Amino acid sequence: MLISDTTEDILLSKFLPLLPPSSASVPTGDDSAVLDMRGQTAVSTDMLIEGRHFRRDWSSGSDVGFRAAMQNLSDVVAMGAKPRSLVISLGLPGDLEAEWAADFARGLNEACAPLGVSVDGGDLVGADEIVVAVTVLGDMEGRTPVLRGGAQIGDRVIHAGHLGHGAAGYEILKAGLEITNALAPLVDDFRRPKPPLNDALAAAESGVLTAMMDVSDGLIRDARRLAKASGVWVNFHGTNLEPRLRDLAVAAGKLRADRREWLYTGGEDQGFLATIRPGTEVPTGFTDVGEVMGAYMGGRVTLEGKEIAGQGGWDHFGAD
Repeated sequence: MLISDTTEDILLSKFLPLLPPSSASVPTGDDSAVLDMRGQTAVSTDMLIEGRHFRRDWSSGSDVGFRAAMQNLSDVVAMGAKPRSLVISLGLPGDLEAEWAADFARGLNEACAPLGVSVDGGDLVGADEIVVAVTVLGDMEGRTPVLRGGAQIGDRVIHAGHLGHGAAGYEILKAGLEITNALAPLVDDFRRPKPPLNDALAAAESGVLTAMMDVSDGLIRDARRLAKASGVWVNFHGTNLEPRLRDLAVAAGKLRADRREWLYTGGEDQGFLATIRPGTEVPTGFTDVGEVMGAYMGGRVTLEGKEIAGQGGWDHFGAD
């Protein structure tokens, strides 16, 4: 059955039972869901557009649903908030199989249910291509938000999550390579990014972080954002980062690509970059990757003290 052969009510009847259970006092099904939010709430929104962020021949509906959830959940976790709820709107073309929407819901459930996150409403509309718009709500649980602008001189710079996997997986699919056992984990991490949400949230709950942000547009580009917000100079240590190049070796060899470019500037990994005071124990799941060298108006990022040309990473409007 195609989307054009069904109705909104039929689609919802297939879609809603597949979503994670809701904790809302008034769940999906009325004009609005009603959540019990007694303190500060972190809110973020994001979009996925077919042909720009994903392709149907590369990713299943379940993959897209999983990815849509994860890239939004990481945004509120980066503030130190516990994710509570997603609101999702879908634009669906008439020639799309209706089962795609059900598969999308299964992907949402796979991402959200283990974290106790519910899906509490949204909208379905017709569109020329698949459009996914997600809003996430997170509970600060009485904590002070962890901002990008809190890094201080002398802080250690730490990172959790993958680096370069998303970029490598994208290039593997783009080149049409056979997905062997060595390449499959990279492709899977592109289709289904796996940010270490629990590690990042635990670090925020511990109170040791001075700054944090999610890394979705590439390590260097996002580090510049943190450095600019904090007015500091961030220096990375390649010796601490480059052991991760091993994960990228086979793919880089087959594609004759520079794996360091993937490591430092590749996007879509959904990790976390943070800072802690010197002498503080590095939180579980994080690696010490650099230091805040000093104050710097407008922000500065170096690698082993050397300047890095260009912004690096993903830009949604194509400008460097």
